[in-house]
Amino acid sequence: MYDTDVAVVGGGAAGLSLAYRLCAPPPGTPCPEVTVVDAPPGPLRPPERTWCYWEGPGGEFDGVLAASWDRLRVHGADGSALTGDPGPLRYKMMRSGAFERLVGERLAAAPGARRVTAAVQDVRGLPHGAEVRGVSARGEPVRLRARWVFDSRPLPALPPARTTLLQHFHGWLVRTERPEFDPATADLMDFRTPQPHHGLSFGYVLPLNAHEALVEYTEFSAAPLDEAAYHRALRHYLSEVRALGPYRVTASEQGAIPMTDARFPRRAGARVFRIGTAGGATRPSTGYTFAAVQRQSRAIAAAFHRGRTPVPPPAHSARSRLMDAVLLRALDSGRIDGADFFTGLFRGVPMERLLRFLDGGTRLREDLSIGLHTPVLPMLRTVAELPRLRRARPGQEETAR
Repeated sequence: MYDTDVAVVGGGAAGLSLAYRLCAPPPGTPCPEVTVVDAPPGPLRPPERTWCYWEGPGGEFDGVLAASWDRLRVHGADGSALTGDPGPLRYKMMRSGAFERLVGERLAAAPGARRVTAAVQDVRGLPHGAEVRGVSARGEPVRLRARWVFDSRPLPALPPARTTLLQHFHGWLVRTERPEFDPATADLMDFRTPQPHHGLSFGYVLPLNAHEALVEYTEFSAAPLDEAAYHRALRHYLSEVRALGPYRVTASEQGAIPMTDARFPRRAGARVFRIGTAGGATRPSTGYTFAAVQRQSRAIAAAFHRGRTPVPPPAHSARSRLMDAVLLRALDSGRIDGADFFTGLFRGVPMERLLRFLDGGTRLREDLSIGLHTPVLPMLRTVAELPRLRRARPGQEETAR
């Protein structure tokens, strides 16, 4: 006997996206019993946060977007501004709370769907299924038996890799007294920030209107900063680089995304699978995850509804993962200047093609063409070096064999 057909562990982007699609079967297909296990309020449940992605207009989540932009801008370290139109793509911003409410409405209308609050401690295999074990917010034991389990919890430790960096950031939602922002243009990368020795840093500005924007300071480096350092970087960026007039901070968010060429196993048992970042959905070279999560959840739900084994597919192609491994190693070794690298790409490649490339949607011929706009010799040297590098746990020194 099973309590549910599918247990989805974790109520973040990956878990909610999968539940959303499982509860919308094709006509004539019964709706499965789906149980989402959310962490109770506290350190295991992240605060509201922002997810960004790009696609054409008319997307299925357009009704809950916080904003979207059809013009993107990149500032080089020298102050030069590159503005492009990625049409037919648009850059889209969603708040996690709005997405959670949308999914909640679908789950409430689906027979057999429910949400359980528990801190999951263990997922154990059973004959023809698995059992989720945890503790409720009141300290009571929770046991949930399911035919299939999809686990989106962060891994306790990252797998071994040749290179592991973090994309870590701190953002402020700011409101200005004067109209300081162009609501039609998002600043994707502003490299007029002090650059770390290895890696890169940039400002990121998503305007909601002329007076309000989400402004983030982001670094690609080996370790996060403390809160005071993030605040100093943001104050410097807003006052010295952007030269804003008076402003006040109305909200904040902070995060760290692993950027690694590690191999993420998507199967944790005969009927237990990892999804989201834990299942390799994060693009190692950019940190973007939401679009890959949608591809992954669509494929899982389609397989389930057809009666097939719902194994999560790879979120990124082998070619994309190889290119990401080369870039991460070149950044971490200091072989390339990160700000110059990305500025060169945006300067030399049409915006729409570059966004498709960053999402793994380009063909081999396009990839080779884009590669000519990178520092070719340092990148080729890195390609030759990769086979000699051993994979190590984060924090351990990577050495050649």
